[in-house]
Amino acid sequence: MTMRLVQIAMNARDDSSLGRFWADALGWSASVEVPGIVTNLEPEGFSYPDPSAVVIDVITVPEPKTVKNRVHIDLATTSPVHQAELVARLKDLGATPVDVGQGDVPWTVLADPEGNEFCVAEPREIYRDAGPIGAVVADCADPRAMARFWDAATDWTLHEVTDDHATLRSAKGVGPYLKLQRTPDTKTVKNRVHLDLRPYPGDDRIAEAARARALGAADIDLGQGDSPWTCLVDPEGNEFDILAPR
Repeated sequence: MTMRLVQIAMNARDDSSLGRFWADALGWSASVEVPGIVTNLEPEGFSYPDPSAVVIDVITVPEPKTVKNRVHIDLATTSPVHQAELVARLKDLGATPVDVGQGDVPWTVLADPEGNEFCVAEPREIYRDAGPIGAVVADCADPRAMARFWDAATDWTLHEVTDDHATLRSAKGVGPYLKLQRTPDTKTVKNRVHLDLRPYPGDDRIAEAARARALGAADIDLGQGDSPWTCLVDPEGNEFDILAPR
């Protein structure tokens, strides 16, 4: 039994509008799953789920964004020229520069039209074959402990772990990385971006949830009711969902 990261869920005031921004930003297609509530984003011709991409569900919620997101996307670039062109194109689409205390760094920090922070990375060898999303980056207090949890909870391979960060990637060696990054911030509200995991065909969602709890996860009630997914939090309180096997 095991699971893999298949998508991220991104809360929004308007799923359709924000979905269009991210579809244009990534060069992906957007489709309506639930009108006015959920927009799905994935690469053109993509056969979900596939380790070559972590797709995005944009979900309309009533709560406004109030704090810096604890989960964000790193966009990959192939050259300094590509990085500059991508930043310019994203600004034309509605992104704006944002200061999150990054200082003088080689990457560019932007916010999408609803204020969700993301980074346009400088060319990095590690992102060379990842696709447009180089990494899904999650803030944490203890990257080593979080790496132990996510390494055990999923079949993703742990590539690097230090006191400051840890990285995992699909066992297939394709697609984006999951980067666990030490920050001094503490979690105060429900994350507006969270991870969605999916067991493999033939496995069992309930059993996988029990295994995650044994590793340190805990249940959380987000008003999901009798849904076909299980809502949990990791050992640092970050929400994630376990979806049905597929």
